[in-house]
Amino acid sequence: MSERKMESDPALLFERAGLDQGRVQTIVGDALRGCDDGELFLEYCQSESLVMDDGRIKSANFDTNQGFGLRAVAGEQTGYAHASELNEAAIARAGTAVQAVRAGHDGAMSQAPLATNQSLYPDDNPLGEISFADKVTFLGEMDAYARANDDRVRQVSVSLSGEW
Repeated sequence: MSERKMESDPALLFERAGLDQGRVQTIVGDALRGCDDGELFLEYCQSESLVMDDGRIKSANFDTNQGFGLRAVAGEQTGYAHASELNEAAIARAGTAVQAVRAGHDGAMSQAPLATNQSLYPDDNPLGEISFADKVTFLGEMDAYARANDDRVRQVSVSLSGEW
């Protein structure tokens, strides 16, 4: 499966969650109006883990976590709301929650600093680049390698984990 780079396509998280980027920007803009600062943080994480014990797969797990956090700063007050569901209704509810910090505050939102980070690693999801069967074969090879190196080896446990 081919994954697009987030660096070249910032809409990746929006599309994956079925969000309309323009509507989300409007929701967040309304929530942060009158605040000094604020941000929306989107998260999408996949992880997998395989464990082989004595030549047999003991466990194989694949998990996807997603969610968001919305932060608003007004003067000395900070409001934060988050959810593990990633949809416009949840973001709107979070927007309502963080608006409480601006009560009695008459500030203006600051512009974000210019991005100066240099990307050192690709944003491609490596989890799907190697098939499940090849990963199991690799674990079996590690089991065989450990046993072949010393006749005293009686039990081998090998694990492989990845996260993107």
